[in-house]
Amino acid sequence: MNLRAFCLSTTLTSVLLVSVDGPVVAAAAATNVSEPVKGKVKPSAASNMQPASAGEKGAKAKAEKTHDPASGQREDIVVVAARQNRMYVSSGGDLGALGKKKGLDVPFNIRSYNSSLILNQQSQTLGDVLLNDPTVRTAMGYGNYAQLFQIRGFTLYGDDVAIDGLYGVTPRQLVSPQLYDSVQVLNGASAFLNGAAPGGSAVGGNVNLIPKHAAETDITRITGDYTSSGQGGGAFDISRRFGKDRAFGFRFNAAGMDGETAIKGERRDDVALGGAFDWHDDATRINMNMNYQKQQVYGGRSAIIVSSLADGMPTPKATAPSANWGQRWAYTDLSYLFGTLNIEHDLGSHITAYGKFGAQSGNEMGNYATTTLTNSATGAGTVGAMADAYNVMNEATQAGIRAHFDTGPIKHEINAGGSAIWEEANAAYSMSLSPQAGNIYHPVQFSPSETYSGGSLSNPGRVAWNKLYSLFLSDTMTFWHDRIALTGGFRYQDILSNSYDYNTSSLNSHYDAAAFSPVIGLVIHPIKHASLYFNRIQGLSAGQTVGATYVNAGQVFAPYQSTQYEVGAKYDVGRFAAGVAFFQTSMPQGMTEADGTTGQEIYTQDGKQRNRGMELTFNGEILRGLRFNGGLTLIDAKQMRTTGGAYDGKTVIGVPNYTINGNLEYDVPFVKGLTLVGRVISTGKQQFNNMNTTHLPAWSRFDVGARYTFLVAKKALTARFEVDNIGNQRYWASVYQSDLVMGDPETFKFSVSADL
Repeated sequence: MNLRAFCLSTTLTSVLLVSVDGPVVAAAAATNVSEPVKGKVKPSAASNMQPASAGEKGAKAKAEKTHDPASGQREDIVVVAARQNRMYVSSGGDLGALGKKKGLDVPFNIRSYNSSLILNQQSQTLGDVLLNDPTVRTAMGYGNYAQLFQIRGFTLYGDDVAIDGLYGVTPRQLVSPQLYDSVQVLNGASAFLNGAAPGGSAVGGNVNLIPKHAAETDITRITGDYTSSGQGGGAFDISRRFGKDRAFGFRFNAAGMDGETAIKGERRDDVALGGAFDWHDDATRINMNMNYQKQQVYGGRSAIIVSSLADGMPTPKATAPSANWGQRWAYTDLSYLFGTLNIEHDLGSHITAYGKFGAQSGNEMGNYATTTLTNSATGAGTVGAMADAYNVMNEATQAGIRAHFDTGPIKHEINAGGSAIWEEANAAYSMSLSPQAGNIYHPVQFSPSETYSGGSLSNPGRVAWNKLYSLFLSDTMTFWHDRIALTGGFRYQDILSNSYDYNTSSLNSHYDAAAFSPVIGLVIHPIKHASLYFNRIQGLSAGQTVGATYVNAGQVFAPYQSTQYEVGAKYDVGRFAAGVAFFQTSMPQGMTEADGTTGQEIYTQDGKQRNRGMELTFNGEILRGLRFNGGLTLIDAKQMRTTGGAYDGKTVIGVPNYTINGNLEYDVPFVKGLTLVGRVISTGKQQFNNMNTTHLPAWSRFDVGARYTFLVAKKALTARFEVDNIGNQRYWASVYQSDLVMGDPETFKFSVSADL
């Protein structure tokens, strides 16, 4: 059809419309949309045009008389460009046992960051995505390059990041975000909602990844990108729906990057492939995804171990942001094959049965250089070498029913089901018992010499086998014209864990314990778009099996149960949302005490850490064309009971007293298609040792950028440019337990996407 639509682009109010989840089908200027947008071309009279829907608020239309020479008749050609202005962040997501819920209707603080943000911010890791969240900070694992996250002052390991609500399926160390439609952050404990995390973390919150599936509008998108100082890469995204009623869907994603990072001498390569299939009819919904991810790091800069420093030692002076104290021979090679299968079936209008299954096969190899700081004033320390092979085979499943019914004026939603996780790990290592002298300010290269080993690196043996299974039941009662919702329930969780000797494969320890995790939540809607809420919920992680050096050697403790209390308020009108939450979480900890009879040490779980604080979040359109996402978190994390009372009342290491994030986007009105972006990330002081005699200084980082969408041969192209850490600020980003992490250097990012 000859539409002449693009000839009119200079007279349309919006010059270009590009959907980052769908192809361009009309001309307009909203590059921030998060769902496919349909442009309509139809014969019509202007007087018969329908008003824009709520999802197409601000839609612009232009009618023009055209002449068809063959028929000799004129018709009105109408081009509708839907300017949706949907934000990158939405309130709500998958709440495990409770299913998918709107944030306004649940007594928990949950947000979802969508694929538009991942694409437009050129995110390369999960940590890049979570830089947008004011309640999350990213750190690094011990001796390697793995990312871990801090939520409400508690650690979330990469092992405990979920996919489709299933633990054990996600790549352990680094995650390529290009495969996911959204990244969901749940603040607070979640033992009832999701079960115990197999890695033992997720006490302060968890992260759930939702894979991409076929969009309603077909997509064919090619992206090329460049990151300083020498990384080049690209991505391909194709989505199709077909069959009767477009019931079948297919989506394929491929992304990769290779080259030297902004850290001197560090090189990273990564490849991510994802295929998703889905089918639905009126009663049944099935989706499946299979993914492959491979990430390699060579000569990487790892965290610095500071546990050997005396309490009186000062915080070391930050190095140049691009400095690298790592060894050139250090590397990691991470390969994972993983996927999930979800099935839902409606048994009539009131009952839905569902089942999920996921699996992961992972292979990790590496030779790591670990720097231990012994003098923070001079930067002197030691550098150890350790080669490692780690293979995992995990499976996870969840099944249940959701039933809706009424008893008089009260509406009920019953959720009942169970879940199970099986994990097997094969590992081997080889390490040096004679570390080399080193210095973070004046690095020295040396050849690794690993003299002590456990198992065979070429044929790792079984070292761990874990099984976690649970049963859950809840009832959400809604009454007073749906203004009040009360949720009560529990989960019974059993944790079984075996560890085996690296060399002989004989059983070293056996752990088997169970616990009940109750939940109560209340939501009150005083007005339509606002809610007040309260929850009491617990976190759960495996207890300890006491080692041989203590009087009570061999004792098996029940799982650690942290207890959270939270009250908050939410406001959400679609284009703008805000929330405030006040929380307190108390978690038991291991500690030693003197045995009253022998005077020897006895190990107990009587220690206690208490974190309390406030979270304030905003996201949405402040003014037309001006969007904001961010907020503030205040945390007071205290050691309440410690061995001998030595650290009672002291602040927990590495928990900042405040975190602030602010992301701003502005659609320039006089340059159609141009959007300016800016971001600030600010983190308060973090205690450097248990005695609180020194701390990491507060730091702030600023990022700026722009994107511009334009037409080439009637195809939409979007160019993006971003500078992270503008001004190359030098700062220590975090000190997780005993690991000191340097902030990222100034980094330039550029990419171009074409929707074909």
